Amino acid sequence: MLAGFAFSGCDDLLDAVPLDKMTPDTYFKNEGELKAFAIVFYEAFPEGDLYVSNDDHYTQNNMSNEEMGKRTIPASGSGWSWGALRNINTLLENLTHCPDAAVQAKYEALGRFFRAYFYFNKVKRFGDVPWYDSVVGSTEKEKLNRPRDSREFILGKMIEDLDFAIDNLPTDKNVYEVTKWTAMALKSRVLLFEGTFRKYHAGDVFLSTLPADAHDYKWYLNECAKVSLEFIQTSGYGLHPSYFELFHTMNASDLMDEVILARDYNKTYGAYHNSGSTMNTGSRGCPSVTKKLIASYLMKDGSRFTDKQGWQTMDFQQEVKDRDTRLAASIRTPGYKRMGESSTTSPDFKVTFSGYHPDKYVTTVDQDTNNASDIDLILFRSSEVLLNYIEAVAEAGTITQADIDLTINQLRKRGGISASLSLSEANANPDPFLTDASWGGYQSPVLLSDPNKGVILEVRRERAIELAQEGYRYYDVIRWKEGKVFEAPFYGMYFPGTGVYDVDGNSTNDIEIFETASSSNASSTKKLNDEIFLTDGNSGLVWLHKNILRNWDENKDYLYPIPTDDRNLTGGALTQNPGWNDGLNF
Repeated sequence: MLAGFAFSGCDDLLDAVPLDKMTPDTYFKNEGELKAFAIVFYEAFPEGDLYVSNDDHYTQNNMSNEEMGKRTIPASGSGWSWGALRNINTLLENLTHCPDAAVQAKYEALGRFFRAYFYFNKVKRFGDVPWYDSVVGSTEKEKLNRPRDSREFILGKMIEDLDFAIDNLPTDKNVYEVTKWTAMALKSRVLLFEGTFRKYHAGDVFLSTLPADAHDYKWYLNECAKVSLEFIQTSGYGLHPSYFELFHTMNASDLMDEVILARDYNKTYGAYHNSGSTMNTGSRGCPSVTKKLIASYLMKDGSRFTDKQGWQTMDFQQEVKDRDTRLAASIRTPGYKRMGESSTTSPDFKVTFSGYHPDKYVTTVDQDTNNASDIDLILFRSSEVLLNYIEAVAEAGTITQADIDLTINQLRKRGGISASLSLSEANANPDPFLTDASWGGYQSPVLLSDPNKGVILEVRRERAIELAQEGYRYYDVIRWKEGKVFEAPFYGMYFPGTGVYDVDGNSTNDIEIFETASSSNASSTKKLNDEIFLTDGNSGLVWLHKNILRNWDENKDYLYPIPTDDRNLTGGALTQNPGWNDGLNF
């Protein structure tokens, strides 16, 4: 039936329904037809590359153009596509063909949820965008060539859509279908993004088109806190007892105490991804966790690892000892065993070039080959809502110790941390590592002058650790106006010199670093200043991307450029984003 409409592959607003196919007038008559059409909406969610990112915490051997400051203005594409919105609006315009009012309301709610999700991604990427809430035909030139609407207007429409979705979507938990709770989680995510973006970008060119009566950042943060707290108090979701199990359990249906929505994968039905081969073969970018993130994990007693004397030069076994247990759930640490295996497995330097070998969504060895992984991937979970809530109240200046006990201290308790975070102590003693520019620490003047700087830093630490490798970090950096973190050096493990190393102490030589000739007595061999670089020449931290120049432009890089073909098609009604010169004379 979906193929009959031929909508899912279209990215052009001018596409029309072929006359020899089913038409909207003859479809959408019952819930079965509505569900069959709406299933394509789920393609909007991140797919098999959800576990891959390029940022200051998780990097690959080839840096992204965003990190290097090498984005160019495309002629077309690059996220400026509207076919998915056409599908959504087609459903919303034809719901009345179904005589069941309750079914109509349910699928209107689903469509409006996905319309809000669609526009959230557009606003994050481009800022102001044109709002379309109906299907536009090829003769409607005025609508096709309309200018961009203010992000304030778009956010208002998104909130209207999400409020309708919250009121009309099913309340029963369903880990593979959008529910009321998914809509509340998305609203929480949207409001936090906009509130913090407006706080940290206040007065800059990216918000110059806001109308005079636009809501201020505190309004968005307070609304975020409101919906987040309602979710926490009424949804029935909590924290799954084991952080490790969240990312090493095949079926998300076994994690419904925390997982709100996930992608269902099953090789039997041809639904698979490549988490195993990405993390363990070396053929998909050699993903690596950076030392900056590793250093952020607290000790089990709640003390800061970076307060320890000589932390920068500790060997790997010392470095990861007695740390927050979420670290060992996210990378290979000493004693690590693959699922289904009895022997320990070391970090593989042929696969990860920092030495910190990521392990989320990695299961049994047989899933390491191409197109062989079918562990479900998490899209929304309740821990994110906890983090959204605590960040909103911290940034708005209304945070209390009770808020911290409700959120961060629960997350840290699951991570095996014995001490609780104190609001007064955090603000009295902010962590200097998290604002150290030499490590790519946070440098926003808005943050550094905030009376809640200490606790905001702890909130950001918690978010980085809890949501590591789940697709959040890049846009967290964007909304906090911290793009310069991408210019700071990225580091890996420490090595005191050339030689052979058993980094995890399991009696297997894991890496040999050599200058002239290798003894080949290790699983991986790296030639110094060719295949591996150390910060002090022949000793020091592994220096990732040493010779790659990076330049983050504060005046343009927080938004993507509008494609030139689309600007041309509208005769300049679509304006270009600040700082991007496409050479067009309008």
